[in-house]
Amino acid sequence: MKITFYGHASLGIKVGGKHILVDPFITANPLAAHIDIETLKADYILLTHAHGDHILDVEVIAKRTGAVIVSNAEIAGHYAAKGFTAHPMNHGGSWNFDFGKVKYVNAIHSSSFPDGSYGGNPGGFVIEGEHKNIYIAGDTALTMDMKLIPMRTKLDLAILPIGDNFTMNVGDAIIASDFLDCDKILGYHYDTFGYIKIDHKESIQKFFDKGKDLMLLEIGDSIEL
Repeated sequence: MKITFYGHASLGIKVGGKHILVDPFITANPLAAHIDIETLKADYILLTHAHGDHILDVEVIAKRTGAVIVSNAEIAGHYAAKGFTAHPMNHGGSWNFDFGKVKYVNAIHSSSFPDGSYGGNPGGFVIEGEHKNIYIAGDTALTMDMKLIPMRTKLDLAILPIGDNFTMNVGDAIIASDFLDCDKILGYHYDTFGYIKIDHKESIQKFFDKGKDLMLLEIGDSIEL
């Protein structure tokens, strides 16, 4: 499993011979100006919620690639009504895709489309594929529901928002990693806007002091599990 960071909360995942994009917000992010979305491969696009900083590039990429859009029922229905292929999910549900198993889990946040229309309940994803398991939290507060995840799935990596203001901060993400029983963390949802800028060195040190590994990738860089 290969995971690439495209800035903000945007990820590329290569697993089971398939390419997955998560929350593609790239073209309006000046920090990701060097990423050309026309070159990105996508068999699936996973969306945690409907905010503009998570769905901006969905339609352009899905139109070019024919990707299946996977999200909550309301978001999936929104894109299906526009002629895109979509797979609806909801909290607690899972589905075996051709790249692995996906479970849609709770997130504490809000969800509306840029025009203010209803975007369903926000969520996160647990992905099991190629004998590796990851949790993509989406935009969320720290929640006790995170304790449920390791009861079902032993995680190899947790991808957590750490920018504060709109989501968890570093301190809450450390607690989340305890709840998740996962000490390998990929941080995201930071630095894009003034509200969510972080001190990288201090954040990494705080995780290190707790015996945990916080990875902050440069935009465009990847890790392999």
